[in-house]
Amino acid sequence: MVAKRTQELFESLVSKATLKQKVYKNTLTTLNMLKKGMVHLTQKYEEIDSKEAQKLPFTFKDRSEFEAELKFAGDTLVFMMHTNVFEFPRDHTVMKTPYIQDDINRSYCGVINIFNFLSDSFKYQRMNDIGYLIGRIFINKDNHYFVEGKRELGFLYSNFGTSKVNEENINEILESAIYYTINFDLLVPPYDNIKEVSVQEFITALDSMQIKTGKRLGFRFQADYDNGK
Repeated sequence: MVAKRTQELFESLVSKATLKQKVYKNTLTTLNMLKKGMVHLTQKYEEIDSKEAQKLPFTFKDRSEFEAELKFAGDTLVFMMHTNVFEFPRDHTVMKTPYIQDDINRSYCGVINIFNFLSDSFKYQRMNDIGYLIGRIFINKDNHYFVEGKRELGFLYSNFGTSKVNEENINEILESAIYYTINFDLLVPPYDNIKEVSVQEFITALDSMQIKTGKRLGFRFQADYDNGK
């Protein structure tokens, strides 16, 4: 006969594991919906009757079960799902919402990260180049979500209790990510940051393109917040 304390332990283990499995499945389903939305966008782009548009890439690549890539013009967005489930810290703003306080299990979320890279970084295999996390999509057991990110991507935490993953919302997230990316421009780094280079560094850079490039290279990323981005 299993002792009461041991029984409670097993019940807790099964309950928590079942919860996390449900969150994981919802998050993976969301990523697959994002992939489907990217395919749809590429098809719509191909319908544009414009010679200029036809010269610019707008392509989707299914990188793996947990990754998807959308390339347009000189930018690449990578959507990457983390395979683990997370809970928010107790002092996080979302933990203070009535939605979470009514059911603490709603605070367990899967995460899909959205990264922005320069397409040339992959094309020329510039391994030292910089990419930026521009947003994170959090999905819980109820299939509710919110997006934490920059400008166009940022949603209010208070929307968590009402925003449910569906095709329309997925398309809004994709379009918002593209809008933010095309307005997140490559800035010239400060002159003092690159005014000196050794012969060895220069030759190495020519051989393997190791001069680091990023949209805000040389500037604190915090400056994006200062500029309202």
